[in-house]
Amino acid sequence: MTLSNQKSASPREAPHEPFKRAVVGCLRAMARAPELEVSFAPEKPGLIGATDHGKARLPEPPRRMDARDAAILRGHADSIALRLACHDARTHSRLAPQAPMARAIFDAMEKARVEAIGARRMLGTAQNLTAALQDHYERGRFAEVRQRAEAPLEDALALLVRERLTGNAPPPAALHIVDLWREIIETRAGSDLTLLVEELENQRSFARLARKILADLDMAELGESDQQEDEGAGDEKEPGADRSKEKAGDESESADSSKIERVEDSDEEIHEGEMEAEDGPPGEAPDEMEPGDSDDAGAAIRPPISNNKSAGVEYHAYAPQFDEIIRAEDLCEPEELERLRAYLDKQLQNLSSVVARLANRLQRRLMAQQNRAWEFDLEEGMLDPARLTRVIVDPQVPLSFKREKDANFRDTVVTLLIDNSGSMRGRPITVAATCADILARTLERCGVKVEILGFTTRAWKGGQSREAWLQAGKPPNPGRLNDLRHIIYKSADAPWRRARKNLGLMMREGLLKENIDGEALDWAFRRLLARPEQRKILMMISDGAPVDDSTLSINPGHYLERHLRQKIEEIEMRSAVELIAIGIGHDVTRYYRRALTIIDAEELGGAMTEKLAELFSESTG
Repeated sequence: MTLSNQKSASPREAPHEPFKRAVVGCLRAMARAPELEVSFAPEKPGLIGATDHGKARLPEPPRRMDARDAAILRGHADSIALRLACHDARTHSRLAPQAPMARAIFDAMEKARVEAIGARRMLGTAQNLTAALQDHYERGRFAEVRQRAEAPLEDALALLVRERLTGNAPPPAALHIVDLWREIIETRAGSDLTLLVEELENQRSFARLARKILADLDMAELGESDQQEDEGAGDEKEPGADRSKEKAGDESESADSSKIERVEDSDEEIHEGEMEAEDGPPGEAPDEMEPGDSDDAGAAIRPPISNNKSAGVEYHAYAPQFDEIIRAEDLCEPEELERLRAYLDKQLQNLSSVVARLANRLQRRLMAQQNRAWEFDLEEGMLDPARLTRVIVDPQVPLSFKREKDANFRDTVVTLLIDNSGSMRGRPITVAATCADILARTLERCGVKVEILGFTTRAWKGGQSREAWLQAGKPPNPGRLNDLRHIIYKSADAPWRRARKNLGLMMREGLLKENIDGEALDWAFRRLLARPEQRKILMMISDGAPVDDSTLSINPGHYLERHLRQKIEEIEMRSAVELIAIGIGHDVTRYYRRALTIIDAEELGGAMTEKLAELFSESTG
């Protein structure tokens, strides 16, 4: 017998590899896209690009996968495949309303249509899609929603459309949000919902009925100006009719549709009119926008830049009694906070070490400044050993003491104001929470007080404020038409160890909604003014312009932006508070004098530490 130390030529493959290959093969076959690139990652599933040369991302299967996990993963793959096979991006973009609220509902109904096609034809696909939906709504804790204002209308309507098209009831975890809206939707649009079944295979006719349902739901004010897009649009071939001719279309048009496709894949909450990727675990989001696409995509949905001196309606809130300022620990149970914090730590183990190194560098710079600040030859304080020789030479000389000076940065308070809007979901909010956590710990070691605040709204689509406005007969110029939620994650006087778990709240599905930056900035600014510290620093972390669908659908398009500019000018020009802004993926330098824009959320830790280091260096320079 011959022994050999030679290693096996081919390494042993992971247990899940055969299953993953089967899922990929099935996805490509259903999508009729043999060249489609498919990857697996511990992030939300999504589709990058709209053609068979695009990329699809699926969640990495768990190590101990059971039948339910396999069905959920197949459901995500089936949803992507059906979108590629049964959806035409150009038809969708021509017929979709431009207003964000109406667009959210329109997109959700189209997603329900393409999935219903597969569910009606293949029983296994129907079961997989149901498993993925149930998992999504379980993770989002939608069963805990008790008020209609907190239940996303687009989700409820999409599930009712799915029910009409397939005969399948909503998943148990989503049944409650459907029940909150069912009576209203059935009363106003029940007949048109029934007609959708006849147009299931015709995307163009289905889209026109979807527009009619928007009008049935008294949302014509959001979409009626877009009706002209339907007129004059030539007949288009349905998906699958002639793929080769479709590819040969106008280059600019296909480029536009590709960009549109990348932001149409969500059945989740909509923010600023941008669609996010397919369902996945809370706290994850796609990084699907390629460099250079972010500005183009944002330009179509963000309010135009305007002069903050321009004439217009004075900013005000319609129903401020529905606003709330709340501590993070009061928004959910302690056990859930612990679970969310553990999830945050697990997701960003690698990033934590990187940010920690940057924070330690900042600490060394601050401590170096501290070490240079001493007062000598004092009557009391710490004994100065360097001057003990005086006592030996002349015993009549009294002992010499020294005392550490109060370095400039010690009499400082820093407020981190973090955008908690829906567009921050996933990687940006996870990175922001981790960076805030580590910087708070670092600055606390150096004697610098840190406050961590967040801002969002209590509901999508206006909440109680909008309901009160509708009941009052829709008076003109209502002003801000949504309920604010300002969150205190860590007060300046609270030690870091007590507030640490609060930052996990940012991982909670359903927390991040819309953003009204101007009032949040004013709130954080006034909290700083009440502090006794001599130096006050306010750092805003955001990903773009203020957007609230309910407010912007009634008021001028620049209403929120103009108010933000006024507040920025007030802080920068008429106060001693030092204001810094860091924009993630969007240019914030057009708003703030001292600002930095980063492309990738991974750069946030370095940007925050460097900006703070610059400020503290200036104080001693």
